[in-house]
Amino acid sequence: MLTPQALVDKAAAWGVECLALADNNSSSCAVEFVARCRTAGIKPILGITFRNEEDQWLYTGLARNARGWYNLCKYLSEHSLDDRPLPAVPPRMDDVWIVYPRLCKPIRDFRDNELLGIRPQHVNRLFSHELLHYQHKLVVLAPVVAVNDEDYDLHRTLRAIDLNTIHTKLTPRDLAKRGDRLLPPDTLRQFYRPYPTIVRNTQRIIDSCTAELETGLQINRQTFTGSKAGDYHLLEKLALAGVARRYPPGTRFQKARLRTERELAVIKKQDFCPYFLITYDIVRYARMAGYQHVGRGSGANSIVAYCIGISDVDPLELDLYFERFINPYRASPPDFDIDFSWDERDDVTDYVFKRYGREYTALLATYSTFQGRAALREVAKVHGLPKEEIDQLVRDPHGRAAEDPKARTVVDIARRLVGLPNHLSIHAGGIVITERPIYYHTAQRLMPKGFPVAHVDMYHAEDLGLHKYDVLSQRGLGHLRTATELVRRNHGKAVDLQDLDTIKADPQVRAMLKSGRALGCFYIESPAMRGLLTKLGCDNYIHLVAASSIIRPGVAKSGMMKEYIRRYHFPHSFEYIDPVFEEHLGETFGIMVYQEDVMKIVHHFAGLDLDESDVLRRIMSGKKHNGDTFEKLRHKFFAGARVRGHSDETAKEVWRQVESFSGYSFCKAHSASFAVESFQSLYLKAYYPLEFIVGVINNFGGFYKTEFYVHEARMAGATIHAPCINNSLYLTDLREKDLFLGFIHLKGISEQLIHRTVTERQREGPFRDLTDFCSRIDIESSQLELLIRIGAFRFTGRSKSELLWEKNAVFSPRIRRENSLNLFVRARPEHDFRLDETPNHRPGHRLTSTEFDQAFDELELLGFPLCSPFWLVSTSEAQPEPTTYRQQPQIDHATVSSWDVVPSSRQPSHPLSRIPENGNTSLRAYFVCDKVVPTVKGERMSFGCWINEAGHYFDSVHFPDVYARYPFRGAGVYQLYGRVTREFDFPVLEVVRMERLGYACDLRFTG
Repeated sequence: MLTPQALVDKAAAWGVECLALADNNSSSCAVEFVARCRTAGIKPILGITFRNEEDQWLYTGLARNARGWYNLCKYLSEHSLDDRPLPAVPPRMDDVWIVYPRLCKPIRDFRDNELLGIRPQHVNRLFSHELLHYQHKLVVLAPVVAVNDEDYDLHRTLRAIDLNTIHTKLTPRDLAKRGDRLLPPDTLRQFYRPYPTIVRNTQRIIDSCTAELETGLQINRQTFTGSKAGDYHLLEKLALAGVARRYPPGTRFQKARLRTERELAVIKKQDFCPYFLITYDIVRYARMAGYQHVGRGSGANSIVAYCIGISDVDPLELDLYFERFINPYRASPPDFDIDFSWDERDDVTDYVFKRYGREYTALLATYSTFQGRAALREVAKVHGLPKEEIDQLVRDPHGRAAEDPKARTVVDIARRLVGLPNHLSIHAGGIVITERPIYYHTAQRLMPKGFPVAHVDMYHAEDLGLHKYDVLSQRGLGHLRTATELVRRNHGKAVDLQDLDTIKADPQVRAMLKSGRALGCFYIESPAMRGLLTKLGCDNYIHLVAASSIIRPGVAKSGMMKEYIRRYHFPHSFEYIDPVFEEHLGETFGIMVYQEDVMKIVHHFAGLDLDESDVLRRIMSGKKHNGDTFEKLRHKFFAGARVRGHSDETAKEVWRQVESFSGYSFCKAHSASFAVESFQSLYLKAYYPLEFIVGVINNFGGFYKTEFYVHEARMAGATIHAPCINNSLYLTDLREKDLFLGFIHLKGISEQLIHRTVTERQREGPFRDLTDFCSRIDIESSQLELLIRIGAFRFTGRSKSELLWEKNAVFSPRIRRENSLNLFVRARPEHDFRLDETPNHRPGHRLTSTEFDQAFDELELLGFPLCSPFWLVSTSEAQPEPTTYRQQPQIDHATVSSWDVVPSSRQPSHPLSRIPENGNTSLRAYFVCDKVVPTVKGERMSFGCWINEAGHYFDSVHFPDVYARYPFRGAGVYQLYGRVTREFDFPVLEVVRMERLGYACDLRFTG
């Protein structure tokens, strides 16, 4: 497999004057191929090779011009979108040459644009062949899949991966011919020397073809209203009306009006009016449909976007950098990332396709490439290595390669495979809308979601000049929607989440933020983020915006996150590295926190132009091709710093800070958009905690497993119920303070069965018992057993043993019947089964044997118990502790009936707050999650998150030596030993030893 760069470079070295690219059922590489050919002085020709479902080469189409490329892309796309197989003979296509690799019909029946390709190795077969009478229909056919033997070996490997077989089982039909290689022009001409007519025909085809691939801003949708003047007048009216709506009369209104007019002038000059209006149109449809959205990305820096409702971030409040989102040097428009709820995004996307037309609209693709270990595993598999050897090879590729020649071959091929495309996928949400039909630029492919996907990714789209509209999804908005619906149902009131000024100023919301009580809240619920909020004592919107960005990996990696916290608490304890930092980064204490800060510093510190600063930022964030542009800008940065009198040491430190975090940082408007949603989540959690947590559970999104959101509801006062046939729905439901888990959490249950059950219950009333249920619901035996084991029939008052026995008497899966209304009242069954129970109490445990049985079934079927997991720990688990450790004060279980019923007067502000600095302690804790990170030395350490026996969260740190000796062993209760350290008054347990405690044996599996 050859990349466009490798193909063109080799062709240029051999003096090739013309190349035709005709990928198999794809137009993916067209943009890059044309650009590289023109740079190398080679004439490019565009085409597509059409193969059927059996991977048989049917024919190749070569485009004479732009119309021909349109016809080829449209032909391929229509068969993909309509799921129709390609015919053996294509219909007539104007401005297209069709080249057949073999005779599929008599050559005398060929149309005037149809030709027969003759391979170099087949030229000698023409002697005395009837095709000599049709030489005007013959052309050179020299397909290229390789340049050398190594390329062909890579081709064999890729074909084996595609066919999921070992390479020795490949047949000649599965592979390209060994002669399908790039040849020097003189060598190729020698093959056809006896038949100069074929060469002349081929040259005639070459001369007739031109790769007319239109690029530039003009290929995007040019107007929204039908005229550029109309677009500007509409945008101006919407923006100025928005200023009056968003800002009350006064000084702030005047400032907003001036900035809006300034932005409108630049937007008009850059011809970005249709981009703003189309984005506005998308948001307007969503609002009409009742969908909440979040507008973020660099476009949220715009006050015009704020005034027309694309975003809810006020640029004046945050002093957002105007040049970050748009400047006179920038050719591409600002990025608008529009988030919708995960279950509403597809409807918005469907609107875009229907509003602007399928021939003009497409989702962007993304190319999954072979990487590292995955490439090594794939190559090893097709070379027939067993799993054990593959695992060894992945763990130590260089060591195995030195010992084993076969392993060395696998490693060499895998190394060359890295970075090559694996398969086509869908971009996170990028949509392009073109002025002319999209087939002038690329073909489309139907993806499983039902939307057409262009054969270009975001980088090729940028090279073409296409603007990208990001219609994205996130589950956080689903949390808000579901929670507000529950509040409306349970409390009869509507929650106004758009009254942001009131929400940001609410004292209860700010107190929750400051204490880090944000579990379930969008973007601020992870242990690291909650710890950061607590260390900062963050209690307002402005500081949360900064916190949302400094938590990103780049800032933490550079060491500037810790420095930011220190400067935040001690703002007079440091000196700025340079006056430029004090002038432009005073708000963030001289630390680069946002993407705009990169632009500001490289512009003012080293003199790079704004457009160059933006290009550098985009390269570092992975949103632009690198090439040699990065090195040129780096040299210009250091040269500019010297010109301005900065020392090399200072310039190197500034560059280190720029380089270390910019690829992971947010733009300020992006952070601000996240912070708005965080405040909305905090507001709901502060005033409607149970409705909010149910919203999180039912949208299946968040940092933690469902178990811990259920626990959060318990801590907020809810009584948790296992799924119940007469009370539960498919999703989790809340009735006052009773939370009934949804059947969706029951492993192995049928969704259709639950929907039928709920419908029947609503139609005919609650089920009276197991017999009544089986008479009304058609159910399989295994499904019925799942319901019994989870306790869904506990309302009958019978034990699981009795119910399972009764099931055998009343349930017959062999009897199939039609559901119908019953004419007579169902009587209780005559049989009344009573079984002797196992001993009801287990010595030393708070749970009865029945409760233990239920807990273990919950562990198996839900993935977690609904009782405290500490109650399941075996009493035989000795907990010896060194004399240097003292036991943390424990909760008196005699006064605690549940995990959450701990009087507030006895709840410490933090589970470790009673332990003094560097104080040793030992405690039992339930594992929540951990995060493994590499150290500077390349070792591995971990940060853990736990719940103590009172149900409260705390964090731990495990340094490399401890992490190696005492690794995490999955979910469960652990005995932890360590000392408490504090950083900015935030306690953390530095673990020196830990062990997982065993659960008590399940009586069902013991003698």
